[in-house]
Amino acid sequence: MTPIDVLSAVLLIAGGIFFLAGTLGLLRFPDVYTRLHALTKADNAGLGLVVAGLAVQAQSWAAVGKLLLIWVLVLLAGASISHLIASRALQRGIQPWRR
Repeated sequence: MTPIDVLSAVLLIAGGIFFLAGTLGLLRFPDVYTRLHALTKADNAGLGLVVAGLAVQAQSWAAVGKLLLIWVLVLLAGASISHLIASRALQRGIQPWRR
């Protein structure tokens, strides 16, 4: 096992941990706004780590470029959809959670 393989495995495992944290936030947080925040932040970071882990193993710069393009598109889609969901929740009168 080479150092590149170890680095790739560490990045992929760290990405999986971020995905797990985002899922736990989705299930545990009290309202739609905090759930959206936890899910989008953790999933974007998790996907970034997974992309980095895969990019380390990529055979060409074209493959790295495609991985980065996928990550950027998911970032844009996640932000857009989260904004639409939060906007619709506000329109329906769902108030943010307060202690």
